Amino acid sequence: MLTVLLSSPRVAPGLLTWQAWSVLRAADRVLAPGEHPLIPALTAAGVAHFVVDLPACAAELAAFLSSDRACAEGSVVWLAPQGADAEPALVSALAMPCQVVHGSHDLPGAHLLDLVAIMDKLRVSCPWDREQTHSSLVRYLLEEAYEAAETIEVGDLAALREEIGDVMFQAFFHARIAAERPPADGGFAIDDVADTLAAKLIRRHPHVFGSVSVSSAADVNANWEEIKKAERAAKAGSSGAAADSPSVLDGVPFGQPALSLAAQLQRRAQRAGIVVPAVPAASVPAASAPADGPELLGDALMALVARACEAGLDPELELRAAARRFADSVREQERAASQTDPAGRAD
Repeated sequence: MLTVLLSSPRVAPGLLTWQAWSVLRAADRVLAPGEHPLIPALTAAGVAHFVVDLPACAAELAAFLSSDRACAEGSVVWLAPQGADAEPALVSALAMPCQVVHGSHDLPGAHLLDLVAIMDKLRVSCPWDREQTHSSLVRYLLEEAYEAAETIEVGDLAALREEIGDVMFQAFFHARIAAERPPADGGFAIDDVADTLAAKLIRRHPHVFGSVSVSSAADVNANWEEIKKAERAAKAGSSGAAADSPSVLDGVPFGQPALSLAAQLQRRAQRAGIVVPAVPAASVPAASAPADGPELLGDALMALVARACEAGLDPELELRAAARRFADSVREQERAASQTDPAGRAD
């Protein structure tokens, strides 16, 4: 009887199921390619003396089995090449009765280990990848994020799979570059990125991983803001920037597109209860009058862009300048509030 033992290259050799070890110990012969990663584990378990050096090809194995009397008369386990998880194709190539035992299974996310190995090889072996830096990759990080967003906007969710992969590649690339620096110089590895993210997710979801109770998404948002407020205060304290009080705007990336920057600044101010006076209506083009729906609002924004272009102005730069003026107004109100109230309302 032939048993085909499948195992994952992403699981440490020797970490097999009880069924797999039982089959291995009971077998009359264990056959494997000479370089199979499980051979050291078999040696330690006392079954390595059954292993013979065979090609990894299923067809050649079938020819060997048909000509070997010992295999024909006893129970045989073949250690299939790791990663050979196409069970129907293996059985078909063997062209003989057999059972298939899965000795180890990938956990969710295990395939990310393949990306780590591929990224290591690219960084060493590809001339283009070797030359890249954090700065040179910024444009690609942004482009890939925009391409992923576009698939969502147009409803092409099948394409989203590939585009999300491209975004993920950028994260792995930056982590691989960072791993070349010592920790004292800001170096980190992909596992450090994962640890930091995991800790942040757990910290910001006390209603899932802790004892906090919530009854709605609004409660989650309120907790989220309080947690982020504490995080910003802690960062300000650890950086030694005692001269500037923590601000509700801390952490807002001013390098993002102007429209998303303006929206994020206004959301932050609104959540903190800070009201910045609106621009006088007389200075706003007529096309920006309040819209009755999303489409009309979009049309109004497009009309504003057209008016700016006609006036020889860059709408992106003008909105970015207005966003910075807004941010200055918010911080001014925070400073004024902190001077009148020792507790302050800045976060």
